[in-house]
Amino acid sequence: MFGNLKPQPADKILQLIGQFRADPRSDKIDLGVGVYKDATGLTPVMRAVKTAERQLWETERTKAYTGLAGEPEYNAALADLVLGGTVAADRISSVATPGGTGACRQAFELIRMASPEATVWVSDPTWPNHLSILNYLGMKMRPYRYFDGESRGVDFTAMMADLAGVKAGDVVLLHGCCHNPTGANLTLPEWQAVADHLERTGAVPMIDIAYQGFGDGLDADAEGVRLVAGRLPEVLIAASCSKNFGIYRERTGALIALSDPARREVTQGSLAFLNRQNFSFPPDHGARLVTMILTDPALRADWQAELEEVRLGMLALREGLARELRDLSGSDRFGFIAQHRGMFSRLGATPEQVERLKTEHGIYMVGDSRLNIAGLNARTVPILARAILAVGV
Repeated sequence: MFGNLKPQPADKILQLIGQFRADPRSDKIDLGVGVYKDATGLTPVMRAVKTAERQLWETERTKAYTGLAGEPEYNAALADLVLGGTVAADRISSVATPGGTGACRQAFELIRMASPEATVWVSDPTWPNHLSILNYLGMKMRPYRYFDGESRGVDFTAMMADLAGVKAGDVVLLHGCCHNPTGANLTLPEWQAVADHLERTGAVPMIDIAYQGFGDGLDADAEGVRLVAGRLPEVLIAASCSKNFGIYRERTGALIALSDPARREVTQGSLAFLNRQNFSFPPDHGARLVTMILTDPALRADWQAELEEVRLGMLALREGLARELRDLSGSDRFGFIAQHRGMFSRLGATPEQVERLKTEHGIYMVGDSRLNIAGLNARTVPILARAILAVGV
């Protein structure tokens, strides 16, 4: 049987991690891996998470299974974080999932179950795992233009021109904030125009929100999601706690489905059924920590304060890199770096320039020139700026 297996394509980011680890240079810089790092290169455990873990260690009395959908308190708390009370509770179905990836997988499974012929429209570019999972499931998909390689911003005119082809029942996959891999986000008026178009066409939005709180703040980052959720009858939302709670390895996410109240029971049952088929019961440790933090005023205040420190730190790195490049080049052509939000920016370098950054300067980033701003610190910002100009970006 195993003789019939074929080699699978290697994950480019995991390959890059391996190359970085094998590089003996002491001054190498990792801007490839998609996790937050502080100025020392550590992905820290947040203060509120540590406090909640200590409390949980003292009070937890069982490791029995949770429910198929996860704990109701977790689903309610995360739905409130994302939706901010803008959607009536009788429209909300939700299940806990193994991270945001698990939420995306379950969303695609639900789409395939409900409408096997639906086409899923994805931004070009998008997070590669969106495409990988859709391909694996054999689902129809089409790209829509999103990123303007010249301005390094959103090409909204091209995006809407492509989305003119969506049909009723199609699914349009959107990034809720901090677009991965570009860092270029829709404005609120653009979200409004997208919602108008989806409402006219009868297409269903699926929103992947993996970085809430990393861009312009917890509420600001969810404005587009909340606008769409309040306008359209059916919405899918894949949410992740990996980044904003710093619990990457705990695999904590949720899939939220908004429907007509009359369809809520069937929708909730279908979500629980899919959990049962794929992994039975979702992980609970991270979900329980998130619930404790979101429902305890003191823990929540501490978490939000540290999250804001993280956000402002990344924003300062963006502004510092853009300023350093402006000073060195005498040009404002890198101003987009300060305008992007979240951990990532697509630099606009060619694959050859990215390779030179790695081989000549020990600077590692993904081949499409996505760089992780959180991999920088005050010392490495000028080093990166000089290297970018040295390779001709």
